[in-house]
Amino acid sequence: MRMRALLSGLGLVLATFTVDVLAASEIRSVRLWRAPDNTRLVFDLSGPVQHSVFTLAAPNRIVIDVTGAQLSTKLDQLSLSNTPITGIRSAQRSANDLRLVLDLSAVVTPKSFTLAPNQQYGHRLVVDLFDQEAAASTSQVAQNNPSPSSPVQAAVAPGVPAKLPPVAGGQRDIVVAIDAGHGGEDPGALGPGRKMFEKNVTLAIAKELQRQINAEKGFRGELVRTGDYFIPLRKRTEIARKKGADLFVSIHADAAPRAAAFGASVYALSERGATSETARWLADAENQSDLIGGAGNVSLDDKDRMLAGVLLDLSMTASLSSSLNVGQKVLSNMGSITPLHKRRVEQAGFMVLKSPDIPSILVETGFISNPNEAKKLSSLGHQQALARSITSGVRQFFQQNPPPGTYIAMLRDQGKLPSGPREHVVSSGESLALIAQRYQISLASLRNANSLKGDVIKIGQTLHIPATALAGQP
Repeated sequence: MRMRALLSGLGLVLATFTVDVLAASEIRSVRLWRAPDNTRLVFDLSGPVQHSVFTLAAPNRIVIDVTGAQLSTKLDQLSLSNTPITGIRSAQRSANDLRLVLDLSAVVTPKSFTLAPNQQYGHRLVVDLFDQEAAASTSQVAQNNPSPSSPVQAAVAPGVPAKLPPVAGGQRDIVVAIDAGHGGEDPGALGPGRKMFEKNVTLAIAKELQRQINAEKGFRGELVRTGDYFIPLRKRTEIARKKGADLFVSIHADAAPRAAAFGASVYALSERGATSETARWLADAENQSDLIGGAGNVSLDDKDRMLAGVLLDLSMTASLSSSLNVGQKVLSNMGSITPLHKRRVEQAGFMVLKSPDIPSILVETGFISNPNEAKKLSSLGHQQALARSITSGVRQFFQQNPPPGTYIAMLRDQGKLPSGPREHVVSSGESLALIAQRYQISLASLRNANSLKGDVIKIGQTLHIPATALAGQP
């Protein structure tokens, strides 16, 4: 009897195991996004799978073999226009083995990976198809610009000039890279009723900000994301660098655990901890974008580690000070058209701000999780007002701190700009003596200009720089 019971139990276990083995994951839906240099396919899965990808020529095809999967959605509903994909075919080779074939109109380079579930999505298989023309274009840019313009760029992005060449007349525009947060399969924060996506609000504000900046003579706005597609966080600053950005502005409209949270904020990078609980929470939430859409990488593996670290630290000190300075001007202007969450620039470890050679700020235009602010953020008039306040802050900063060789620097040298005092926002690791040395003024004149009795200064404090400082200093 015992033996019979044991065999019966073992048979039940084996039967259960067999059912589990036979139970394949389902491909429940397929989503597609077109970016300027790649096409992304996302397969939403009911569970984990294994896969392999290979290419075929004459004609060009991509073959995706998915082990442990069955197709339970239709593929003919995907819009393939403006993509290199001309058709998608499928074949269930066995109960648990699926083959997908992408017919192509051009040669592409595939990259694929799986993503584990998160708060917004379940298991996913992501296949990126990178255009060959875009890759060739990037290579040509590097060949045409073999010498980086400074040691810092040599450590960060060899072959990519940080600033664009002069325009006609010898003066170039100041370039503002405008980054619309999130995009593609990463919708960002959701508004009330989950009907309003942060990615759409940020793109609308970014496009309006670009329009207004382009209307300012001597300035040019460049969009990092021009449509509804995903860009990894580090790739965003890489794009800004390739566009020759003098400033990186990332636009967001985030959520908070409390629906009552409200107000706009401006953030700069902090390597030493967040300045508030909200700053820490928002940085954590934003940095999870790469977990949603697949992480990108910027590598310094081919550089001397110690030299690269020293160069990055030196550059970070200068760019962080400028980030705090422009951030405070933007925040002050935003305060005139919308309530502020905090009245000073906050700092936290936002991945998207980690571009050491470009001053960078992250602008939270409001909390999309607050019904009242969500309604305002969806309004064209409010979007225009927000863009106007950011433009004003950017213009004020660069009129006081124009990069050499720009049209705005020429106007300042000719005395054609407002002669307001220059300002410096104190960042971590700076001393009064170091700031005086940087602007080539005496320690005494810097004390007098700020009514200081001693040399004690605080992080985030705004110092007025006397007019005797040399023009063109950062």
